[in-house]
Amino acid sequence: MTSATATKRVCFQLTVRPELLDEYIARHTPVWPEMLAEIAASGRRNYSLFLGEGGRLIGYYETDDEEAAQAYLAASEVAARWESEMGRFFVGLEGRPDQAATPLTEVFNLHDQLAAARAAATDTTEEGNAS
Repeated sequence: MTSATATKRVCFQLTVRPELLDEYIARHTPVWPEMLAEIAASGRRNYSLFLGEGGRLIGYYETDDEEAAQAYLAASEVAARWESEMGRFFVGLEGRPDQAATPLTEVFNLHDQLAAARAAATDTTEEGNAS
């Protein structure tokens, strides 16, 4: 994606303390309604958390402006309260989870590669027709 308003996909990994897994799950079933509203207001959407073996937590969301979403949540009193409660659940994390989790590097996206392949095929066809 090349436009300035392209959707950014963000994925991150954290580790939930094994002894706190049940409580962590309970805290997300459901999340506070006011926190849900803040996440949406920040511009994050299609947000999911996946829990794997050993407390491995994978998070994913999409946003049009990651810096603005981060700044919005950093300034949110609701997010500050939520994150102060969530911080104790994670192994080896310094700071608020929503601000300190390191994004993973995306190495493949089906939609983007199919779009690029279609564009390349169209360019090749157009070049062949121009000859």
